[in-house]
Amino acid sequence: MRDVREVTAPLMRFVSLHRDPAVVQALRSAAAATVAYVVALHLSPEAAPLTAPLTALLVVQVTLYSTLTTGIRRVNSVVAGVLVAIAFSLLVGLTWWSLALVIMAALAVGHLVRVHEFVNEVAISAMLVLGVTTVGNTAWARVLETLIGAVVGLGCNLLLAPPVWVGEAGESIEGLARRVRQLMLRMGEEAAGLTPVEHATERLHEARRLDHDIVEVDAALLQAEDSLRLNPRVREGLLRRVVLRTGLDTLEICTVVLRVLARTFTDLAKERDPDSLFAPQTGAAVEQLLSEIADAVVSFSVLVTTDLSQNADAAESRLTAELRQAAATRDKLAQLLLADVQRDASQWQLQGAVLTEVNRILDELDTEHRSHRLLEELDRTSREQRERMPRLTRLRESLRVPTPLRRNGKESEHQSR
Repeated sequence: MRDVREVTAPLMRFVSLHRDPAVVQALRSAAAATVAYVVALHLSPEAAPLTAPLTALLVVQVTLYSTLTTGIRRVNSVVAGVLVAIAFSLLVGLTWWSLALVIMAALAVGHLVRVHEFVNEVAISAMLVLGVTTVGNTAWARVLETLIGAVVGLGCNLLLAPPVWVGEAGESIEGLARRVRQLMLRMGEEAAGLTPVEHATERLHEARRLDHDIVEVDAALLQAEDSLRLNPRVREGLLRRVVLRTGLDTLEICTVVLRVLARTFTDLAKERDPDSLFAPQTGAAVEQLLSEIADAVVSFSVLVTTDLSQNADAAESRLTAELRQAAATRDKLAQLLLADVQRDASQWQLQGAVLTEVNRILDELDTEHRSHRLLEELDRTSREQRERMPRLTRLRESLRVPTPLRRNGKESEHQSR
């Protein structure tokens, strides 16, 4: 058995690399540059037409959607930069001061030709091409090579579907959920014992730093959403985009509420110093409740990032059971807090706020609440898409085959058999 594993391990690693989106994108870029170079060898009078593969590399996009929506502007920016570089190569060639002039000229031309977000790419293209463009009567050959590279780059994106970045976005969402879980566990442990104000304040800072994690996850999700749009390798791309986006929105709300809860714990620590935040039995209930909610947050992230219906059903069942248990612990905590307030009402506002904040997190994670939110978002997104692209919508409806309604973790979707 060991020999079999040793033989198959390299093969499995090769398969995983073959499916890695970064590897797929690298292969696509290399293929586009190579094809552009081969074509340019036959059509360009230059012995080494390097401008063609260079342009192909600049044109090849990460996603098919960005190619189709911004391809024209990107090609314009590349061509404009190449023309600026050719003009300067004919006049002065590459020197330190001509490099500064070519950057300024390229940026100005970028605004004139209205390439919008690709203004900087005009300057980048000009600088790169200036290094491979020689002075002489071969300048127009560079224009031909640029067009060859642009056409090959666009064609590569259309024929070779770009990679789908959903897996990376899912890992980012799950990673965020696990960081939230770790923070909840630490807050629960400290709530069950003596909590110095310094420790409570540190938990508050950790909760605030989660905002930076959300920004990173949002960037990964935006890339995944673009990779799903108009990609022939993806079925039900709209549903998957909405599931991931609403899932991240829910986690973001949970982190906001967690930050408020950390602030409440900090205020309690200041008010009750040097005593513990809660009575021993109440603190134990708080620790248990935060531990159960932390597990539910991770299960929620697994649910929204799971593709297969069987795994999604298992994730939903686990989440439902964890939320049911957390709700029972919440009711127990409510009784304990009520008894504490009746004995000493000096911090009743803060103790009541703890109960309110955990209720908000439980409500956001509730599967029924998520189902309603998901359906509303699907309707809104579909309506906006129909209004923005009415002709494409009519074409899709005319080609659509009646499909059964499929249930995926209380999320309904139409999927073609």
